[in-house]
This record gives sequence, structure tokens and C-alpha cells, in this order.
Amino acid sequence: MTSIKQAAEVIRTEADALYTLTQKLDDNFTKAVDAILESSGRVIITGIGKSGLIGRKIAATLSSTGTRAVFMHPVEAMHGDLGMVSPRDVVIAISNSGETVELNHLIPSIKTLGCTVVAFTGNPDSTLGKASDLVINTGVEKEACPLGLAPTSSTTAQLAMGDALSVVLIKAKDFQSADFKKFHPGGALGQRLSLQVTELMVTGDELPLLESHGTLGQALDILDHKRFGAVFVVDETRVLKGLLTDGDVRHILATASCDSQTPITRVMTHDPRSVLLTAPAYDALNLMEKHQITVLPVTNEEGTVKGLLHLHDILGKGAFRFNGN
Repeated sequence: MTSIKQAAEVIRTEADALYTLTQKLDDNFTKAVDAILESSGRVIITGIGKSGLIGRKIAATLSSTGTRAVFMHPVEAMHGDLGMVSPRDVVIAISNSGETVELNHLIPSIKTLGCTVVAFTGNPDSTLGKASDLVINTGVEKEACPLGLAPTSSTTAQLAMGDALSVVLIKAKDFQSADFKKFHPGGALGQRLSLQVTELMVTGDELPLLESHGTLGQALDILDHKRFGAVFVVDETRVLKGLLTDGDVRHILATASCDSQTPITRVMTHDPRSVLLTAPAYDALNLMEKHQITVLPVTNEEGTVKGLLHLHDILGKGAFRFNGN
């Protein structure tokens, strides 16, 4: 068998293991999510060897997505680190066999503290499984290792289950992209979100402006040429009065009796949402996500339009502009 065929077989074996894992999900997973959501403490991940390495990754993913989590080495825990655990914590213990000696020596002490213990194990009837409050089955039929010795499929399953837990918690906590900035200040998205609106907005002649005495036909022309998906309706001093989007136009064409000479004030959204010049980008992103909008007018305190902020300019998709340049 060639190297490529061997590699493909490994990947297929691990993919099959992950598919099987979906069929093992049960109420214990839901109960584990609820326990973490109801806890006022942290998630403590523990495991040894390869399972310990997976535990470190799960703890890192949880921490970066809004769930406080730390990794605790079982041996170090028995020599003092157990002091980091409080009764409010949820402990996730990872062991494929469920018979890891160091881990099983630790669990009774954790239980004495009053923590909820969740086991990630491939053997629910193991010592670890029986000692835990909740058991999440991460068992696989076979390892990808031809000797059946090196943890391969089993650690992939543990990692995937940890990712599943993290993502479900993201949704349950309504963790937003702007929240991500707080935990990733050095990342590309974090750097954008730490900027002010003025550093990202489009300005000058690029702005899709239409005075309030304009018509629907003129708005359509601006939509077509400016290509921001929105027209800002302003008075003679550029104070924001309304907004018309591509979506509004589709709705108008489907439900209203209008033509190109229809006054824009008749079909626009009055008093649209906007963001102030002084706002940080993460406030603008929160507003966009909350109301499911992609374009925001940027105004001063008097309501005068000074710029346009597009969701893509915050998230880095497409052209990334600073002050419209």
C-alpha cells in the first residue's frame, strides 16, 4: 500500500469514528451543557498523556469563546493543584479507557469538594464512568494506528466532542464576534474591533447620499452605482432622515404600487439606526449583529452623516479600508 493510500485509510478511519460519535450523543451531553451554564465557577479539564494534551486544547477553546476554563494535570492536582478547584466548578475528566490510575485516584477528592464531574470516556462502565455524575461516550471502534496502540481515532473523538461542547456553549451564551475581541486582542479580528469607527468608515464622494426631495428612481441609480446595498436619505445639511436598502426595494416591488417618480420619503425607513463617530468598532458590530444589518450610517452628535460602515470592513472581507482609502 502506498503512503497516500495509507494516509487516506487513516483519515477514513477517523472520519468513521466521528460519524459513529454522533450516534452516541444522549441526554448526558445536554445535562453537561446545563451544568456548565448554571455553574458560577469554571470548567476544570483534567487528563494525562494524549488525553491530557486534548484536554489542554479543549480548555483553550472554551476560554477563548466565553467559558472560563483551565487545565489541571492529575498528578500535580494530587500535590497541591487541587486547591484551584471549588465546589462551583464543573470538572471534565478525559480518559479513553476510563482506567487511568492517576485520574481515578483524583476523582474521589474532586467529588468530596462537591463538584459536578463529567467523564469523556470510551468505556462508560469503567471506574471513571461509574465515579462520574455524567458520562459522555467518546468511544471508537478502532484506532487508526495499525497496531491499535497509539491513541489516534480516540483522541480525535475526544477533541471533536470538546469542540461540540464549546460551540453549543457559544450559541447558548449568545457569544458574539465583538466578544471575541476581548479574548483575542492580538488577532486580526481583535485588531479591527479595537479600532474606532472613523478608522474603518467610508467617507467623501463614495457615500450613497440622496436628499430627501429625491425619488425612488434616483435611489435605485445610487444603489446600482455605489454598490453598498443602501442609500442614506439626508436633508440639505446632510442630517440623516432615512435609509433605503436593497431588501427594502425587493419588498416595495413585491407589495407596493410605486414607480421611479415615487418620493423617497414615502418608501424609506425613517429614523434608521446609526453609530456615532466616537464609537469603537466592536460597538458597531454588536449593533449590526443584534439587528442583522450590514451597513450603518456614521453620524456626529447632530445627526450629520460623516461616513458609512460596512460589516465587511470590520470582519476583513473584501476591501479593507481606512477612512475610505
